[in-house]
Amino acid sequence: MMSDTSCNLASLAEYVPSPGNPWNVTKIKHLYRRIAFGASKTEVLAALAQNNPGALVDQLIDEAIALNTTPPPVWGFWNADQFDNAPLDVFEYTQEGKRQMINDLIQNKVRERLTLFWSNHFVTEDDTYRSPAYQSQYYNLLQMHALGNFRDFVYDVGICNAMLVYLNGDENVKDRPNENYARELYELFTLGVDNGYTEDDIQETAKALTGYVDTNDIPWGDILFDAGQFSNESKTIFGQTGNWTYDDVINILFQRREIQVATFICAKLYTYFVSPTCNDAIVAQMAQTFINNGYNIATVLRELFKSEHFFDTEAIGTIIKSPCDLNLSFYNEIGFDLPPIDHIDFYLSATRTLGQDVLNPIDVEGWQGDEDWISPDLLIGRWESIRYILQQAWTHNQNQFKDLLIGMPIGEPGDGNLVTTDDDVNFVVRTILNYFFPRGIDDAVTFGEALGAFKIDGIPENYFEDGTWTLAYPEVPQQFAALLNYIAEIPEFQLK
Repeated sequence: MMSDTSCNLASLAEYVPSPGNPWNVTKIKHLYRRIAFGASKTEVLAALAQNNPGALVDQLIDEAIALNTTPPPVWGFWNADQFDNAPLDVFEYTQEGKRQMINDLIQNKVRERLTLFWSNHFVTEDDTYRSPAYQSQYYNLLQMHALGNFRDFVYDVGICNAMLVYLNGDENVKDRPNENYARELYELFTLGVDNGYTEDDIQETAKALTGYVDTNDIPWGDILFDAGQFSNESKTIFGQTGNWTYDDVINILFQRREIQVATFICAKLYTYFVSPTCNDAIVAQMAQTFINNGYNIATVLRELFKSEHFFDTEAIGTIIKSPCDLNLSFYNEIGFDLPPIDHIDFYLSATRTLGQDVLNPIDVEGWQGDEDWISPDLLIGRWESIRYILQQAWTHNQNQFKDLLIGMPIGEPGDGNLVTTDDDVNFVVRTILNYFFPRGIDDAVTFGEALGAFKIDGIPENYFEDGTWTLAYPEVPQQFAALLNYIAEIPEFQLK
């Protein structure tokens, strides 16, 4: 993960707009695509008017911290017998939980962006533990800790029902210690592969984690600590010897390996939010901030998202959109009304088909992302999911296509100019491309093709030259829809 080959040489100093480095649509869209799931036109215009990126970052993070967790469903604490006697199949309750998450991802910006991130860090697979109630409890835990204290997060997730079942903690007893969770605690959750621990550390840690096996013989009931199944003996972990318990493991880990923990987590945050190519120096500074602030997640994210480094040109358009990014961000960016159908079901189905089944990553290492999202067998599905959204919006209300275009802020040079009744078709098309592509488009061939898609059949070419065509032209909604359908296939559209 770590590398020194990043081309982004900007620092973590706070980005302050200047004439040579203005606050513009490109940067605003970049922020919202990374920190949330896209910005509506109204949000982009408000951010332009605010002209204070640091204040906007604080506002978004403060809103996320203040947000209550999603209330649990009525079945959020049911056991297996209660599900057996319920009106729906267990699978339907599981899907209900996923639909709730998709809806939250669309609505809740930063908190849900972090919830999705952590679901791919502290991985569980709901088709392994199977209990919809465990799924709901795990999801609540992700939301609660998403921007909070990482140490507390690690503690709580290790003894939540979903994780205990998923990594066999519920089978970890004194006579047969199970090493699964101990291994992943270090390898995947806090330190990284082969970083600061030994096989002996794993074995001794497994003993300290024994005892969380008691369900009172209630299938899918709460898994509680049974002192009789605890390995009550001396253990040596990271050179520290004692009759360590679960609490001690967490204490020793964060006391003895703080630099490794902070560096590993900050590198993961960096590669998710900034660039797949990691910058060691920036990560080291983030890690020190993390340590200095007691592992507070929000603090290190404020520093990162406000920085010159995050807003540097080299950071923009460097990450391939996940299925959630592709569909949900596009939905938020266009802001179109869709027919009165359950579009949440569509997004749940589309993201699953495209390889991102929420709350059910592919394995314990999670979705690897980036180029994995755009394998040849997935690309056509990515195009078609965007076209389906556009077709539904078109069927529902064609005029909303024109409404989005009129008043769309231009992407460059970012001085707040808007598309109004302009008759310069080149300017209009370039504005649209700048709005939906993270870096706009420089390639003359692609621009020419986009221009051709916008100049639909039936409008004489001379209308675009003699002033007959303007944004008041009746076919403008159809033109905009045609261009959006075209850009769905352009490689730049797959980036954020």
